[in-house]
Amino acid sequence: MKHVLTIAGSDTCGGAGIQADLKTFSAQGTYGMSVITAVTVQNTQGVFGCQDISPDIIQGQMDAIFSDIRVDAVKIGMVSQIETIHAIADKLEQYQPPNVAVDPVMISKSGFDLMKPEAKEALLTRLIPLAYVVTPNLPEAEVITGMKINDTASMEEAARAIHKMGAKNILVKGGHLEDSATDILFDGKEMTFLTSERIHTKNTHGTGCTLSSAIAANLAKGQTVSDAVKNAKAYITIAIQHSLEIGKGVGPTHHFYELYQKAGILEETEKP
Repeated sequence: MKHVLTIAGSDTCGGAGIQADLKTFSAQGTYGMSVITAVTVQNTQGVFGCQDISPDIIQGQMDAIFSDIRVDAVKIGMVSQIETIHAIADKLEQYQPPNVAVDPVMISKSGFDLMKPEAKEALLTRLIPLAYVVTPNLPEAEVITGMKINDTASMEEAARAIHKMGAKNILVKGGHLEDSATDILFDGKEMTFLTSERIHTKNTHGTGCTLSSAIAANLAKGQTVSDAVKNAKAYITIAIQHSLEIGKGVGPTHHFYELYQKAGILEETEKP
């Protein structure tokens, strides 16, 4: 079994962050491990507070994993402070794990700043150059590049700009486009357009975390970046199609729908 490590923040209600990452790793048939960077106060209605974990504890968690267990891929999510980013980057440079997927989490759906603005430069200079794949949505790609992105042409331009920062592969997610749901994968040479149906549901909590985690798990299993992304998109599409009506706000996706379906343990209301 392949081992995948998430370095990210904790989500109280379990739909995003390390909770979503660990569920995704399990759903992909890999063994999940975690390094917690922050503890958030959140539910389906929003993020109401955050306490960052100290850099020495973050590095201690990483040492504990890397000194004992083989790591086949790493997913990096919420890293809100400059000190946090430098602490993680130092350990990644020390241990040199393969298949690092960076999901540049910056702002929650409710508008809470999950990355302090002053940490942007550290993200660009320390983490992105270490990434095998970076998975920004359009608002995140705009912050990273300083560009306005409103169509596939500007998405391509953003992907090239992020590649120049050192990332080997860039998946610019187009879910925020008004006229299509097209993602663009750039490997430094070729642009691959990945178009999927737009699913009309409010329950999309944790979709970015889940997609990047599925990509990391697929890379750990030896898939090419193209196959890893395509299979991750297929997984998240089903998870969104069968998303869960939990809480009063934006509900989570169903990380285990396919497994529950095969096991015959879906409730009647969940069956297609």
